[in-house]
Amino acid sequence: MRDEQIPKNWNQVKTNDSWAIFKIMGEFVGGYEKMSRIGPCVSIFGSARTKPDHKYYKLAESIAKKITENGYGVITGGGPGIMEAGNKGAHLAGGTSVGLNITLPFEQHDNPYIDSDKSIDFDYFFVRKVMFVKYSQGFVVMPGGFGTLDEFFEALTLIQTHKIDKFPLILVGTEFWGGLFEWIKTTLLEANNNVSAEDLDLVHLVDSEDEVLQILNDFYNEYNLSPNF
Repeated sequence: MRDEQIPKNWNQVKTNDSWAIFKIMGEFVGGYEKMSRIGPCVSIFGSARTKPDHKYYKLAESIAKKITENGYGVITGGGPGIMEAGNKGAHLAGGTSVGLNITLPFEQHDNPYIDSDKSIDFDYFFVRKVMFVKYSQGFVVMPGGFGTLDEFFEALTLIQTHKIDKFPLILVGTEFWGGLFEWIKTTLLEANNNVSAEDLDLVHLVDSEDEVLQILNDFYNEYNLSPNF
């Protein structure tokens, strides 16, 4: 116990960092091997705190069911709330249901609707985020908190800076997202010119599962692509 309380010196910290590289590499290799067999899907993001009786939980479930019935697989963060709703909708439609899980001090636990061979655990957020971006044909972003905002803005930034190929970014819930989108338009764009007008065109703001499906299908029809399932 006494040894554990002794602060590590700089050399010890750097040594531990060096060995952590192998664990990080292992997560990348394991993730790539499993996800490459699954193929691209549509990722659904949102709050882990959303209860099953909430309108956004029900809408996420309906969206996942609808897009799965139209040939898309579904990826979520594998936990409760909106993530569970997404996996549940895919599961009920008989489609591919993927969960990219991560260990957190609260909220996170596996939901029961992930395909048994498609539940992948991560220790590192950044490795998990690479899997979302690399194997997603679109992001459906339901109402959520900081984690949801993080995923959305990172994907938007990567597309805007041409670090990844363009794919649909869909915010669901104009009541929830409208204020944020208006702030981006009036404060970032018009008042300070911190973004370009065309950057706003990368994002779709909708309210229904039919609108989500239409955006996905229109995008892939335009680029002569099709769902992978």
